[in-house]
Amino acid sequence: MHTTAVFFSATGNSRRCAAAMAHALDQSAALLDLTQASRLAPEYRFGADELVVFCAPVYAGRLYTGAAARFGRVWGQNTPCILAVTYGNRHYDDALAELEDIARRQGFVPIGGAALVGRHTYGEIQVDRPDADDLAACADFARRAVQRFADGSACPAMPGSRPYREGGVGKHAWVPRVTDACNGCGACAQVCPEGAIDPADPRATRADRCISCFACLRTCPRGGRVMDEQAYLEFAAAFSQRLAQRRENEFFL
Repeated sequence: MHTTAVFFSATGNSRRCAAAMAHALDQSAALLDLTQASRLAPEYRFGADELVVFCAPVYAGRLYTGAAARFGRVWGQNTPCILAVTYGNRHYDDALAELEDIARRQGFVPIGGAALVGRHTYGEIQVDRPDADDLAACADFARRAVQRFADGSACPAMPGSRPYREGGVGKHAWVPRVTDACNGCGACAQVCPEGAIDPADPRATRADRCISCFACLRTCPRGGRVMDEQAYLEFAAAFSQRLAQRRENEFFL
């Protein structure tokens, strides 16, 4: 069965998990990256004889609103799918249920779901995850989901509440600061999922578009963007301490 991983992944957690699952099922699986909105086609369609792995990050207990909008471009025809969300060790709340509802609305049939821990954007939280064991568990889960689907087993409803909790955007508008080390190379503009950085003038940032994913900060080869605001540093330190205890991945079949 031809498999495609469809994901929104500003910092790589969802991409790695989706790819691990898709490639466990199909070594030639395609990767459909929905992160850069400006590069997307109007729609993508999949048939009943294909399989799609959906994966996206959690923002304050919900799918990031921009990710949810991007998934609205993807259509199935009773296409089986695996649902997965990545989160930074706090909780995924209603995000997996929300992804299930979107998938069904778009013509997909869920055959399994996963809530996966990855490095949190803020602070120093689970900085090495997803690790090799996490990705191996993703691959094993995907194989089990497909086998159960082939055996005719029904997929349970994903955990979460309806109506969903408020969320989908970060609670804080942390915008990285441009430093004198910036040489205008534009690497940050290339990875910004919301076009908040002007490619013609990478030192300029649209704060109203920034989703505080810190992709620009992690991508800059020169340290030209930093997050050194005192309020953020205090928040990140406290947040890191609060979320220090490791959570484990959850799989639903």
